[in-house]
Amino acid sequence: MTSQKTLESNNQNNNIKRNKIAVVTGSSEGIGKSIAVAFAKSGDYSGIVINSRKINEAQRTADEIKIYGAANNLNTIAIQADISVESECIRLIEKTIEHFGRIDVLVNNAGIQKEIPFEETALDDWYKIIAVDLTGPFVCSREAIKHMEKQQNFPPGGYCIINISSVHQTIPKPHYVPYATSKAGIEMMTKTMALELAKKNIRANLVAPGAIDTDMNKTLRDNKEELKKVLKQIPIDRIGNPEEVANVVEFLASDKASYITGTTIYVDGGMTLYPSFAT
Repeated sequence: MTSQKTLESNNQNNNIKRNKIAVVTGSSEGIGKSIAVAFAKSGDYSGIVINSRKINEAQRTADEIKIYGAANNLNTIAIQADISVESECIRLIEKTIEHFGRIDVLVNNAGIQKEIPFEETALDDWYKIIAVDLTGPFVCSREAIKHMEKQQNFPPGGYCIINISSVHQTIPKPHYVPYATSKAGIEMMTKTMALELAKKNIRANLVAPGAIDTDMNKTLRDNKEELKKVLKQIPIDRIGNPEEVANVVEFLASDKASYITGTTIYVDGGMTLYPSFAT
């Protein structure tokens, strides 16, 4: 027979699960927006923070996503912040705590890239890309962890930080040296965080997309020859969609992934499988 104490404990855990708070950086469009939608549909969250450099875009997305979680009284808020600026990363987390009182999941999704031949790469380009793609996730994670360590009633699956990387944390990408460097860096940063934070009930993982149909890859929509070249690198023979990445992120952030930390899940259609060796 199930004891009253066990029932109360289970109810408490269920309430915690349904009341998780998530911050998704760069979430007004593309993969970030799809991640926020997946969180809203899951029913695990009572609050989701939408972030963008432009407050009107973030607010529009926050209003739209609120509909998906209406049945669970989901509260979405928009917070403007440029992830390349330390003070704005700090303010993003502080505003989240001010509004919701806690943070359970952080998804560092904001990212930029720029095609530049190596010898033409200016220091300003290097600093800007590294700032958004590597330093920003470092600062946001550092600030979120400070609060996670102090919070009570942690989710059954633990707190969670998910960094959105790229297949180019593994595959070199000519003409994108700062971008590929930042992705390789975020892989080791995440693994090191995972090892250091494991005993504090904080998990850290990476999701590494391949070619995904977003504005960052809009040339693949418009240029059939470029698309044909890219498809030769993808065994599944198509580019992915943002929802396919979001589904993996939603899983890693859930209690179903409570025993996963310090790992990378590639969402790439097999791009990292040396497709040129295919029969």
